[in-house]
Amino acid sequence: MTSQVVDVHVNPSEETIHLGPLTVRFLITSERANGSVVVFEVSVPRGQQLAAPAHSHDHYKETVYGIEGVLTWTVDGRQIDVGPGQALCIPRGAIHRFDNKGRQDAKALCVITPAAIGPQYFREVAEVIKAAAGGPPDRAKMAEIMILHGLSPAPPTAAGVAPSGVDSVSGGMQNGR
Repeated sequence: MTSQVVDVHVNPSEETIHLGPLTVRFLITSERANGSVVVFEVSVPRGQQLAAPAHSHDHYKETVYGIEGVLTWTVDGRQIDVGPGQALCIPRGAIHRFDNKGRQDAKALCVITPAAIGPQYFREVAEVIKAAAGGPPDRAKMAEIMILHGLSPAPPTAAGVAPSGVDSVSGGMQNGR
């Protein structure tokens, strides 16, 4: 029997990308997981939000696990707080975004399955945010990048549509009433 040498080590895809005040730290990328998964941390200072428009993706699920602080995710118009030790599975096609409405910085672990997006998307978004010089990023350019990487930007009012199957796991606090 032939033995196969496997390159296994902690955080094989270590890369940090700054999106204005937010930080995305890649731990595992598609290339290191044979396309099965992407794993990254997102750090969001208090009072900050996702600079990209609300969006959906049809080719993968996104699961979020709270590490520190609380992020408020709006999924198909429903607000769901995810704090430490709580998880939220965002199904394919669900329009979503997040905000840190809390009084402390927040950090979450994001798991993308299958691995349909990676650091290149975030690098391109970072350039648009940087070009905005502290102002709002160019929405048309953001949409162009999102579409190129398989995300569907939502129209400005679409984040308020009715819920369609949010799966909250591990005791996620739900604020949508």
